[in-house]
This record gives sequence, structure tokens and C-alpha cells, in this order.
Amino acid sequence: MNMDTYVYSSMQGTLESIHDVLKRGRINDAYTLLRKFCDSTIINVYSNLYLQDHFSIENFVVAKIENWRTGKEQIPYYGTMSQYIKNSPKLAPVNSLLNPTKKLYQEIRERCNMHTHYNFYATLLLNDNEVNITDDRIKSLDQFSQDVEDVFIRHLSYIFYLMDHYMMASDYIDSLNIGMPPEEGSENFVEPFIQNMLNKVVRAKRPDLYDLVKENTDRMLD
Repeated sequence: MNMDTYVYSSMQGTLESIHDVLKRGRINDAYTLLRKFCDSTIINVYSNLYLQDHFSIENFVVAKIENWRTGKEQIPYYGTMSQYIKNSPKLAPVNSLLNPTKKLYQEIRERCNMHTHYNFYATLLLNDNEVNITDDRIKSLDQFSQDVEDVFIRHLSYIFYLMDHYMMASDYIDSLNIGMPPEEGSENFVEPFIQNMLNKVVRAKRPDLYDLVKENTDRMLD
């Protein structure tokens, strides 16, 4: 069973919820959902990394992840998972590029907490869509857009570096399903929407991370 099918469906739902509350002008609520989205990206990377580190023929079912899946054990705290990812030899090349932006992600986390807990009256007002459009609201929306993008980039960089088969296009399987011999090399084709997403988001803002993922995969990234 691949848990990630449901993990990504849940994450999609969170992004759709962010879209819905922003349409209503609820910037604080959007940041609360961003914190949830940020948590889910770390859980996704951690669970896949932990499975790779501990899976073997002798250890076919990795207890910690299976217990989380079946509701017998909580997933570790955010800080514990983050540290596990940062200390991973497998992800060292990605971490070396992300380390200079460590403060950036700490600030995103702090902004999420600030908006969630109403630490300042000014942030409380950002959830009131009756307040006239102000420079503060515009700046907050611009900041929110950057924050979502940065969390998205970190997640894609980690997960595609770790699980490059998630980029795979369906050409190879589609050919087999209809009884045709697959096109040579089609097992390494990249799904077009993934290529477009990587180009638009990761390659545009962090070409260094894009190049690293490309170098580490057999997939035919542009």
C-alpha cells in the first residue's frame, strides 16, 4: 500500500481550503492552513525517508510508520522529524542547498504561529474582510504567496530527490495495458504536468535545486 496517494490527496484539500478562505479575505485562517500544509510536507518527507532507512527483507513492515498508519502511535513532533531530515546522509546534497535558507523557513513557521495565535492586534485585523484594502493587507498577501511557494519548493526538492519514480509518466504502463511494446526509454519519461510544475516553480526560483534533482534521477527531465 502506498500511503502517499492519500497524503497528497489530503494536501491537495488543504491547498484548496487555502484558496477558499483567501477568496473570503481571511488571511489569518490561510496562515493557519499553511502551517498544516507545512507540517504535512515534513511528515511526507520524513515517512518516506524513515521507510527507506529501515525497510529490508528482514524488516518488511517498518513498525513506526505502520503504527502511525494504523492509529497506534503518533508521528514524532515537527522538530524531531525536521532534525531527522536535516541529519540524513541521503538528503545531504539537498540540505546543503537549503541550509543557507534555514532562517527563511524558521520565519515562515513563526509567521504561521503569529497569525494562528493572534499575537498582535494588527494580525487579527487581517482576518476581517470588512477592513478596507490597505498596504498591510497587500504586503501580507504578497508575503503569503512567497511563503507557500517556498514551502512547496522545499517539499518538491526533497520528495523528487528521494522518490524520483513519482515523476514517472504513464506511457510505459499504458502501452503494457493495451498489449503494445513500450517505446524505448519510456519508463523514464516524466509526466508533463510535473515537468511544467517544476519549470514554473522550482526551476524559476531555485535552479540550483532543480539541477540537483535532475542530476540525481534517471527521469528525462528537460
